[in-house]
Amino acid sequence: LEMEGNQITMDNIEKGTDNPAFSFEGEKRHHEEHGDPCSETQEERREGRFSSYCRKALQPASTAKHFCKAHAKLLRRVILGLLVVAYLCYFIAACYLNFQRALALVVMTALVVFFICWDIFKKHCGAKVLLLLCPVGKCFRNSWPWLKWILWVALLAGLIVWLALDTGRNPEQLISLGGFCFLVLFLFACSKHHSAVSWRAVFWGLGLEFLLGLFVLRTTPGTQAFQWLGDQIQYFLGYTTAGSSFVFGNTLIEDVFAFQTLPIIVFFSCVMSILYYLGVMQWVILKISWLLQISMGTTPTETLSVAGNIFVGQTEAPLLIRPYLADMTLSEIHAVMTGGFSTIAGSVMGAYISFGIDAASLIAASVMAAPCALAMAKLVYPEVEESKFKGKASISLSSGEEQNILEAASNGAAASVGLVANIAANLIAFLAVLEFINAALRWFGEMVDIEGLTFQVICSYVLMPVAFLMGADWADSPVVAELLGIKIFLNEFVAYQQLATYKKNRLIGLEEWDGNRKQWISERAESIATFALCGFANLSSIGITLGGLTSMVPQRKSDFASVVLRALLTGICVTMLNACLAGLLHVPTEVGDCAMFFSTTNFSSTSYTMYTCCKQLFASSVLQNGTLSFTGSWAEQAESVLWLTECCGHYNHTSC
Repeated sequence: LEMEGNQITMDNIEKGTDNPAFSFEGEKRHHEEHGDPCSETQEERREGRFSSYCRKALQPASTAKHFCKAHAKLLRRVILGLLVVAYLCYFIAACYLNFQRALALVVMTALVVFFICWDIFKKHCGAKVLLLLCPVGKCFRNSWPWLKWILWVALLAGLIVWLALDTGRNPEQLISLGGFCFLVLFLFACSKHHSAVSWRAVFWGLGLEFLLGLFVLRTTPGTQAFQWLGDQIQYFLGYTTAGSSFVFGNTLIEDVFAFQTLPIIVFFSCVMSILYYLGVMQWVILKISWLLQISMGTTPTETLSVAGNIFVGQTEAPLLIRPYLADMTLSEIHAVMTGGFSTIAGSVMGAYISFGIDAASLIAASVMAAPCALAMAKLVYPEVEESKFKGKASISLSSGEEQNILEAASNGAAASVGLVANIAANLIAFLAVLEFINAALRWFGEMVDIEGLTFQVICSYVLMPVAFLMGADWADSPVVAELLGIKIFLNEFVAYQQLATYKKNRLIGLEEWDGNRKQWISERAESIATFALCGFANLSSIGITLGGLTSMVPQRKSDFASVVLRALLTGICVTMLNACLAGLLHVPTEVGDCAMFFSTTNFSSTSYTMYTCCKQLFASSVLQNGTLSFTGSWAEQAESVLWLTECCGHYNHTSC
C-alpha cells in the first residue's frame, strides 16, 4: 500500500526514508504556522523574569500571612496582653504621681474591669451558679405572693416617713408632691383600658425614676458624679471651637448663634456615630434595656427603643428595632412614641449645654425620663393584645454598615447636616411666626384697651396653675408657664434659649424685677423648668414622628396616626412628672457668709451672690429718727454702712 504526495508509505518505511514532517522544510512550515518559541521578544523574557523575582520577593510576606492566619488567636492574645501590660504600667504611674488627679481614671478602669470580669464569670460559671441557686429561686417564687405585699408596705411606710421628715424643713416641696400625684391620676383617667393597666410596670417605673432622682439630686456621690460628667461634656464640646473657628473664623463663632451652637451638633453626631461603630452605644443601651425589662416586665422591643431615646432622637431610636416594628402591638408602638416625645437627643443636648443650661440636670432628666415614659405609656395605653415578643430574652442589634472608624465619623458628620439645617430653618420660621402672632395679638388687644397682649402672656395665664403644681413659686409661675407654652406649641429649642437668658440675668446679678417684668427666676424654678422642657413633646414633633415611623413601615401608617396624639399627651406629662420630682428633691443653695463675701469683693461688678447679700443687708437696715442702724449679725459689722452704700450703687431700695 502506498500513499501519494508527502504521505508516509510502507515502502518509505522499509527503505528508511525520513518523515517529511520532521524534515527541515516541514519544521520550517510548522514554525511559520504556529510560531517559533525561540523567537520571543526580549521584553517578554524580561517580564517573565520580573514576575519570577516578584514571586520570590513576596514569598516571605506570603509565608508571614499564612502564619498569622494559622495562629490568629494566639497573636491576638499576645497583642492584647501587651496592651494590658502597657495600660497597667500607665495606670500605676498615673496613680503614683497624683492619685487625686487620676481619680476619674481609677473609676473608669474599675467599671471596665468589673464588667469584663462579670462577662467572664457569666460565660464560665453562670450556668453552675444558676443551678446552685435554683432551690433558692423556687422558694422565693413560692413565697413571692405574700412577700411582695410586705415589701410594698415597708417601702410605702419608708417613703411616707421620709417625706414627712424632708418636707417638714421645706413645706413648699409638698406642692410638687401633690402635682406629681395629680398628673399620675390625670393620665390614669385618660387610660385607653383602665382595667388592663399593668401596675407592676407603673410602680416599678415611677420607683426607678424616684431612685434615680434621689441619687442624682440628693446624694453626694450622685451629685458629684453627674456634675463631673456634665463638666466633662462641656469640656468635650468645647473642642468644637477648633473646627468651627477654622471654617468660620473667631468673630462669627463668638457673635453669631448659628456658627456658635449648630457646629456642636455636627461634632456630637460624629462622635455618636463613632461610638455606634465601636459598639459602645449598643452595649450601654442593651444594659439599660435589660434593667428596665426585668424590673417592669415590658417586652424587649419597646424597652430597647425607650432606652435608646436616652441618647438618640425620636426617629433614630426606632431604627434599633426596625425589623420588629411591623409585628408590634399598638401598646408597644405607643410606648415607642412616648419614649421619643419624653426625651431629647444627645446631639441637641450639646446645643442646650452651650446655651448655659446645667449639663447635670439635662443628663439626669434624660435618664430619669426613660423608666417614667415606659411606665406612663403602659398606664395610658395598657397591653390588651398578645405580643409576639413577650417572653423573648433579647433581640439583635445591628452595628452599622461602615467599614472603618473614619467612614463612621464621616457618615455621622454628614448625617448631622440635615439636622442642623432643620433646626436652623425651624428657628427662623417659628420665631418669625411667633413675632407675627404677637403683633396680631397686640393689635387685637389694643382694640379693647388691653396693652401688651402676646402669646407668652396667654400661656403664662393658662398654664400658670400647672407651673405652680410642679413646684415653682407663685411669682415665678408665669415665667415657667410661658416657657412651657413655647415648648409645647413651638419647640424646646426656643424655650431653652429664653430660659438661658433668664439664667444669665440671674448669674450676672440683675435686679429681679424691672418694673412689672421679671428678669430672672429662682434656682428652684430654673431646675423645674430645665426638667419640664427636656423632651421633644411639641406639636411640630408629630409630623417628625409619623414621617420617621411611616418611612420604616408604610403599611402601618394608620396605626401610627391613631396613637400619636395620645403619645404626645403622655410625653408632655412625663416631662412634667420629672419636673415635679426635681421640685420635690431640690435642695436650695446656701449663699454663705455675706460679711466675708463683702470684705473680699471690690463691688466693680454684680453677681447673684452680691444681689442676695445686698438684699439681706437691705432687709436688716432700720432708719429711725434719722439714724441708720442694722439688726442681726450686720449690727456687729463695722463696715455695714459702707457696704450699704456700695449696694445702693447697684440696686434700688428704700434704705438708699
